[in-house]
Amino acid sequence: MNHHLAILKKQYLDAILTGRKTIELRLYQTRQKWLSQISAGDKIFLKASSGPIMATAIVDKIKYYENLTPGQILEMQKQYNQQILGNEQHWHQKATSRYGVLVWLKDVQPIPHQFIKKFDWRAWVVLTPQENFGLLIPK
Repeated sequence: MNHHLAILKKQYLDAILTGRKTIELRLYQTRQKWLSQISAGDKIFLKASSGPIMATAIVDKIKYYENLTPGQILEMQKQYNQQILGNEQHWHQKATSRYGVLVWLKDVQPIPHQFIKKFDWRAWVVLTPQENFGLLIPK
């Protein structure tokens, strides 16, 4: 089981916490190494952009995409946006993405807000013993 840190706009994190958003979507122009490192059962720490970690969730299931076309992204929007809650601007900006992943979330648990020192632009980090922002407690 891997542990992940996902950075989200606060509006989307709030929607996850209230149960309105049950799928996290990430779309990219280039292949992202972490896409192959997420599996059902993994734990995700959910952090507000420029804010604290506010919750954890478990990956229920995932669906990977490679070599996406704008038509496939439009179909994805039609099929899943009720659970993703992406606005039209987001879908328009991501229309030419080539790679993506849908992450179904379950067991969302609010946690006491925790601030970490993270200064890079990555919006998703696979946590390791060397890079875990103090989130992984050694066993």
